[in-house]
Amino acid sequence: MSHSNINVKDDEIDIVIGALCSDLTSFMNDWRPVFSRFHLIIVKDPDLKEELQIPEGFNVDVYTKTDIDRLVGSSSILFYGYSCRYFGFLVSRKKYIVSIDDDCTPAKDKDGSLVDIVAQHVTNLTTPATPFFFNTLYDPYRKGADFVRGYPFSLRNGVQCALSCGLWLNLADYDAPTQALKPELKNSRYVDAVLTVPARTLMPLSGINIAFDRELVGPALFPALRLAGEGKLRWETMEDIWSGMCAKVVCDHLGFGVKSGLPYVWRTERGNAVDSLRKEWEGVKLMEEVVPFFQTLRLKRTTVKAEDCVVEVAKEVKEHLGKVDPVFGRAAEAMVDWVRLWRAVGSSSS
Repeated sequence: MSHSNINVKDDEIDIVIGALCSDLTSFMNDWRPVFSRFHLIIVKDPDLKEELQIPEGFNVDVYTKTDIDRLVGSSSILFYGYSCRYFGFLVSRKKYIVSIDDDCTPAKDKDGSLVDIVAQHVTNLTTPATPFFFNTLYDPYRKGADFVRGYPFSLRNGVQCALSCGLWLNLADYDAPTQALKPELKNSRYVDAVLTVPARTLMPLSGINIAFDRELVGPALFPALRLAGEGKLRWETMEDIWSGMCAKVVCDHLGFGVKSGLPYVWRTERGNAVDSLRKEWEGVKLMEEVVPFFQTLRLKRTTVKAEDCVVEVAKEVKEHLGKVDPVFGRAAEAMVDWVRLWRAVGSSSS
């Protein structure tokens, strides 16, 4: 079944990068073939003291602690570390956002060609997702594929895809215990496939390489869960995992799809998993509480907008998880603050 790709213009896309290191010269030059056509939003980690070094030739807006303080004021939301990129999600006015970490470079596909992550993410977002019935030949809308025998024709139109989760070569997004136990473990498998994550199935969303339709689910991607010992390495955070579970519940409720697979990025090593283990262990334990909660969470049928879904999830979090650990109570508060901020920024710019 062929499905024509919606024609997306370059000016409908923002590329958002959270800068955790000051010298972005080699990062930007590596990505120049892919990024030079698009508008970029770079958000500087407020803890970063040095000036950012960004090479010429890019259409880029840089946001710093001053911008964050001016727009956000006093809030329970902290835009530090990896959470700084969410400020870019907040101020963007584009329909599609592609976001990658600053320790990634372009990957190469099986033919040795540079992977255009923007093109692949946009393809994922503009072709339908199939969350309600699994197609064993993966993405049926891809060239050379189709729906398999037995797939109901009533479901073959699919639904809108709101979130595209890309993957990583070299250093995969393992947790600190896994990487510490297997320090030599690298991902060299380039699997040329995209899957729709089935409805009512949770997955850990990694913020390293994602794209989303801001109009559909923008408010559901936020920095809320902050570990007590949160650090500056992916091993030491859970903000994206928590946000991803909320986003998946919201997508399921609103009837949108989530895809995982292509495109890949090449991820370079930063930090030490053994050192990070102590910081992330708190998050590893919290997951045992978090997953059953989200698996059983159902939202009211009358809730039909993403931001209202987030407020409803926050209320449930406060009620059911707040007594388990104070970190959840703070997360619920930050989620409500985020929606308030999202609405305020949206109304002031419209």
